[in-house]
Amino acid sequence: MSVTATEIRDATSEMQRALGDAVDADWTVPAGDLDWSCWSTGGHIADDLFSYASQVIAQPTRAYLPIEANIEARATPAELLESIVMCGSLLGLAVSSASPSARAYHPCGISDAEGFAAMGVLEVLVHTHDIVGGLDLSWVPPDDLCSGVLERLFPDAPAGSPAAVLLWCTGRATLGGVPRRTSWRWDSSVRG
Repeated sequence: MSVTATEIRDATSEMQRALGDAVDADWTVPAGDLDWSCWSTGGHIADDLFSYASQVIAQPTRAYLPIEANIEARATPAELLESIVMCGSLLGLAVSSASPSARAYHPCGISDAEGFAAMGVLEVLVHTHDIVGGLDLSWVPPDDLCSGVLERLFPDAPAGSPAAVLLWCTGRATLGGVPRRTSWRWDSSVRG
């Protein structure tokens, strides 16, 4: 299974579905167990998607480009969600137009376009889960989106429900009798 622009679009659409009815809630509360607010966590998602698109396009191999996306403080939660979707679209365009030989820096391993797509989907799913926790909503990342991310970024992940395994791999939940991880790291290096 590969992770493409389609999965990025599906992840941001799922985020909008999960959070769209909560745009009038208080987004200043912490996002789940994070120290960030729900609003700041959304800003982090947008910046990650933008940064990953920048990396795929520019292909630096030694560091991140010195640029980031900042959401204006006046942005409402609805505008924040729209900004995340736009940054996801940028990443999708970058991934779709990238050469198969394109490579770029990430601290977890030099990656290709598929790796950056998987990282983008992971950021959207995991941080949507964090925001949902802060807003006291009920939502679980879709298994079909989690499967590709696990295959690409966590090749040694244990068996189980893809959503449950992804949340365990990223330190957000227990998995069966296995405690929550207190530290974790994905492997974004190019495979094969």
